[in-house]
Amino acid sequence: MDFALSDEQLQIQDSARQFAAEQLAPHAVDWDEREYFPVDVIKQAATLGMAGIYVRDDVGGSGLSRLDAVLIFEALSAGDPSVAAFLSIHNMCAWMVDKFGAEEQRRRWLPKLCGMELVASYCLTEPGSGSDAAALKTRARRDGDDYVVSGSKAFISGGDVSDVYLLMCRTGGEGPSGISTLIVESGTPGLGFGKNEKKMGWKAQPTALVTFDGARVPVANRLGDEGIGFKIAMAGLDGGRLNIAACSLGAAQLALDKALAYMHERHAFGKPLSAFQALQFKLADMETELQAARTFLYQAAWKLDRGDPDATKFCAMAKRLVTDTGFKVANEALQIHGGYGYLKDFGIEKLVRDLRVHQILEGTNEIMRVIVARELLGRNAV
Repeated sequence: MDFALSDEQLQIQDSARQFAAEQLAPHAVDWDEREYFPVDVIKQAATLGMAGIYVRDDVGGSGLSRLDAVLIFEALSAGDPSVAAFLSIHNMCAWMVDKFGAEEQRRRWLPKLCGMELVASYCLTEPGSGSDAAALKTRARRDGDDYVVSGSKAFISGGDVSDVYLLMCRTGGEGPSGISTLIVESGTPGLGFGKNEKKMGWKAQPTALVTFDGARVPVANRLGDEGIGFKIAMAGLDGGRLNIAACSLGAAQLALDKALAYMHERHAFGKPLSAFQALQFKLADMETELQAARTFLYQAAWKLDRGDPDATKFCAMAKRLVTDTGFKVANEALQIHGGYGYLKDFGIEKLVRDLRVHQILEGTNEIMRVIVARELLGRNAV
């Protein structure tokens, strides 16, 4: 069992770290303060192959592994987890087209998605169905060579900025088997947007309601057959959960690094904070839990790369463990900073705000436990 990264993986990691240090970190607090979405900077990441990380290379993708992707998002999130997380969603959408799209669709969409000429959003959650995603109500009615789509999607990253929307909608009866996936282009008549949501964190990316009022979408824009849309959505989320966990990991590592530096600098009762055993133990626990989370996340990515039968369970376990750990570590780092950690100047409170939502999106951590329990006990037992 070899835990060492290859030379190529180390180069990938270094490239992502350099991009994060130069293009993301210096601006993260300002983007958060202004709620500014740095599309131009995100598109620069595409020039480094970070917009189609695990898309096949015949259509412009990087053709890398899920473990490579985890390394990239861990590194990027140390610069800004909000921006890194948006890029992870775009990558998830691109992979769904690559995996489930017909050859003509791959050739049409993926070169522009991988070059980020087109920015993608993932549209599953609705105002009335979050964790119960298979109960979605957005309806696509067949009318000749088009579908006529009516309904709405909630909490959509990208909002009205994105160029394409991977939409999970109902083309058949109730339940998962009635769901299909459509690619909806920006500018489609009947496609609309709510206001940009005012959020606790993730302020450097827009989030909005996306509405469909009789929007006509060509049948040619459907991914795969009718009725497999829920399968497509869930397959995308396996990788999405690894990516968002990696974003938690990288940001939490930054928080720990900041806390370590602060403990050397700050003095109390005539001694540096680093001399107090209570804080030493806190730091030791933070380091131990982060290292354990990292090892488990890398193993889950390895299993998804191999196509292991228990890969979905491991992706769910990793998402739950790493995002819970990441938030806990960031929150402890804030505590170590005391009142200064509560100020925006130090950047710690932003990490806490950004990482909180990672325990909710890509499937709540409660749903991750449901997935794991079903795998252990059988679907009918839970």
